[in-house]
Amino acid sequence: MFDPHAPVDIVTLRDERARDVDAIGRVIAAAFAGEPRQGQRERQIVDALRAAGALGVSLVAERDDRVIGHIAFSPVAIGGASPDSRWYALAPLAVRPDCRRQSVGAGLVRTGLDALRRLGAHGCVVLGDPAYYARFGFAPCSDLALHGAPAGRLLALALDAHAPRPSGDVRYHDAFDLG
Repeated sequence: MFDPHAPVDIVTLRDERARDVDAIGRVIAAAFAGEPRQGQRERQIVDALRAAGALGVSLVAERDDRVIGHIAFSPVAIGGASPDSRWYALAPLAVRPDCRRQSVGAGLVRTGLDALRRLGAHGCVVLGDPAYYARFGFAPCSDLALHGAPAGRLLALALDAHAPRPSGDVRYHDAFDLG
């Protein structure tokens, strides 16, 4: 039964700040705790994107002044796209394990996509679980390819219905090329 006097855990979604860098690293490490090498790699990617000024959108989820989630979007190049095509990659999305299944990740994705729309982005790609990302409008796209990506895992979402939909090889920022 609903208790109107029960405390409510409020999650705030906001742009990352300089003071969040270490907390973001801890969230990424916790989110990938089952795969520590992957967690370290994801943190290095985010740090390299930040250092290169290539974080188009970087958001944190905060509860009780504690960062519990993070999402990053960075520009991608698409082989057959015009030079003024503005597509982004969503990577990574990280939520502390103790905060999962509370819509933190979904809130970060929705808020991040809204931020991309405000930036005038044409679209977004993600390498991920089609069942999870379909709720946001992502779908497999046979016109796009990412070297080494498992079949059906590269998903795309057009954010601007008036922009031409590109086709070709997707090239993530060089920060993703870390060993």
